[in-house]
Amino acid sequence: MTAPMGLELARVRACLDRVRPGLVQGELSGDLIQGGKSNLTYRVGDGTTTWVVRRPPLGHVLRTAHDMSREHRVISALGATRVPVPAAIAFCEPETEDAAPFYVMQDVDGTIYRTAAEVAALGAERAHALAYALVDVLADLHTVDPAGVGLADFGRPEGYLQRQVRRWKQQLDASRSRELPGVEDLFERLTAQIPAESGAAIVHGDFRLDNVIVNQHDQIVAVLDWEMATLGDPLADLGLSLVYWDLWLRPTGLFGEAAPVDALPTSADLAARYAQRRPFAESLDWYLAFAYFKIAVILEGIHFRHLAGQTVGSGFDQVGAMVPGLVTAGLRQMREA
Repeated sequence: MTAPMGLELARVRACLDRVRPGLVQGELSGDLIQGGKSNLTYRVGDGTTTWVVRRPPLGHVLRTAHDMSREHRVISALGATRVPVPAAIAFCEPETEDAAPFYVMQDVDGTIYRTAAEVAALGAERAHALAYALVDVLADLHTVDPAGVGLADFGRPEGYLQRQVRRWKQQLDASRSRELPGVEDLFERLTAQIPAESGAAIVHGDFRLDNVIVNQHDQIVAVLDWEMATLGDPLADLGLSLVYWDLWLRPTGLFGEAAPVDALPTSADLAARYAQRRPFAESLDWYLAFAYFKIAVILEGIHFRHLAGQTVGSGFDQVGAMVPGLVTAGLRQMREA
């Protein structure tokens, strides 16, 4: 069987045989898991058991991004906490300069809801419960003691916001393929108004609806895509999650079909729920504006890789059109701050 682009089954088998002897019982086969637009994710099986393999994009891998060892480390550390994560199976170093690192984790059974409309189809009671469960998991993550799970050195919380703004501007500059009106203005406003940090916690960095797996009882059983995880300001995590939620609710075409009006709680409702679990007094305006900037940069990087022919899967031709609207929304949020 021919493996999808980017998946080297012989390397996966060799790594698992070395790290987990006897785990693989038969010949491996694999398929690309659709939906992700950054790191590549595959389902691999031996005819009896399946696992999930994660690796960086095929090209244009930016410095500090797509770090497989960090993803593997954080899910390993969180395995014994209330935060649901797939079990970590193995981390596999590249054997040559041309090879990519990857890791193998548990294949968790369940559903990934990619649009608010899909959640709304569950009915109001179930949809509201799932939305609140999503933000409860985020609050649970932010209450984990990093030192208590071996992650005391997982990042530098001091100066996190300054570094984040600077780093995402660097990522943008490394992915330039066109002019983006307003993006420099947004960056300058964010830089000039960085707030005092609200605290330090393990932050996911991309916490959103389609990065969790939900079981048949509407319980969140796994949080995925930890490539941006570090130690930092938890309100940056919250702000990003709320902006993603707003984008799902708006009928803009940014993230699939919007949910019917009043079918789901608003982002303000979710912020209030978070505050019940983990109180905060700070304004979220700056954090929301930064979230728009960060999402814009992420999507611009994906657009850049698509133009270079370095993406695998469908839907990449639409990503670039989303970016200008995100920049505009970020500027609007800064003006309201």
